[in-house]
Amino acid sequence: MNLGKKKALATRTLKVGKGRILFVKSRLNEIKEAITRQDIKDLHEEGAILIKEKSGRSKVEKRTRKRGPGKIKKNVNTRKRDYVIMTRKLRSYVAEMKKQGLLSPEEIVDIRKKIRNKIFRSKRHLKEYIGGLRK
Repeated sequence: MNLGKKKALATRTLKVGKGRILFVKSRLNEIKEAITRQDIKDLHEEGAILIKEKSGRSKVEKRTRKRGPGKIKKNVNTRKRDYVIMTRKLRSYVAEMKKQGLLSPEEIVDIRKKIRNKIFRSKRHLKEYIGGLRK
């Protein structure tokens, strides 16, 4: 006797997988006559339909790693550090030139924009640019 349809009905009704449903052999005739979901539920409560326990290893809680400031080994982005150092150097030089009155306000604004956009490779490059403005 094929009880595939009954097993499928039981899986939908009891909301478990097909492999976990067991029919008690002595009560197969009752199971065969079950038509509705309610019949399946009643048979499950009476013990004619059993549900196997889930197989698989038991879950072990994962240990949390401590990640405080002493555990972080990441370096600060060197490109950013280089940019900050170069920008400060060039801006201080431009401020010095401003104090001496060698640059006009328009030139200062233009040079500071170019410093921000990383146009100058070094202080010497900036000096060459300022020298070119004078000619």
